[in-house]
Amino acid sequence: MSKLKALLLTQGMHGMISQVEGLANALNLNYKHQKIKLKSFWNLIPPKFTPISLNVLESKFIFDSKVIISCGRKSVIPSLALKKKYGKKIFNIHIQDPKVARSHFDLIICPEHDALSGDNVIKTTGAIHYVSNIEVEKNRNYISLDKENKKIVSFILGGPNKYYNFSEEQIDQVFNQVKTIFTPDKYKIVVIPSYRTPDHIKKKAFNAFSHNNIVYKEVEKKLYLSALAIADFIIVTCDSTSMISEAAITGKPIYVAQMNSKRNNERFLKFYSQFKKLGIIRNLEDRVDLWSYNKLDEVNRISTTIKNKIKDNVTN
Repeated sequence: MSKLKALLLTQGMHGMISQVEGLANALNLNYKHQKIKLKSFWNLIPPKFTPISLNVLESKFIFDSKVIISCGRKSVIPSLALKKKYGKKIFNIHIQDPKVARSHFDLIICPEHDALSGDNVIKTTGAIHYVSNIEVEKNRNYISLDKENKKIVSFILGGPNKYYNFSEEQIDQVFNQVKTIFTPDKYKIVVIPSYRTPDHIKKKAFNAFSHNNIVYKEVEKKLYLSALAIADFIIVTCDSTSMISEAAITGKPIYVAQMNSKRNNERFLKFYSQFKKLGIIRNLEDRVDLWSYNKLDEVNRISTTIKNKIKDNVTN
């Protein structure tokens, strides 16, 4: 039987793409991406006050799919507009809290720390994503290391967002902390930036770590996957629940490099608390511990349920 076609709607951010692609892959869908950009006025308006119409978009696109998977605030309205037009001929799924009535969607996938509930809501532990253990292992040798009797520490850098500003002082503190704990006689640090890592932080990381370690300035998925594969320990900056969730598929110790938040970060705190209780993460402090936990693979855990719902609800 041929695969169902799916349209993935996001604003183009890496974290959102990881979530919609991860779900589409787990559902074995034939998908294409559509980056959503709203007209300037509607870009400022919350979804609940925006007309359910494709006319709010900057540009039109061809729709020939049976499934819509959307993620992010700007993708809400086009998903609702297409659902309004095609009804039960399509199945629309939104990832994260859509900030509109949940009844507009056939299914909503959200992490437990979003605190949503409803008959059409499926809760996950952390964020779903496109990282798989098979893909991680396939890219293990992409990073070539000299044979040394040292443990590998993969340090995944995020970047500033509306909750964390990555001030010079905070970054210096985190970098010094990492170097103090993971000393060059025992550990080799591999620094991997993300799409949100500013150039000045990449440069600062290079200056701080390049002497005894490996620092990459380019952003590349294969580097990221290889870093997860070769790591004995993983450090992730506190700004990204997505990258922490992705790292949790490895079952390896994950340290979170905490920074002061610039606004209420209650959702982040709930996420950290849940992952600490599950034994997945610990805060980066002043010692190195070794621990393990059950690998977290939420997208495949929920995929069978979603496949059945699509099969039962989509009409020809």
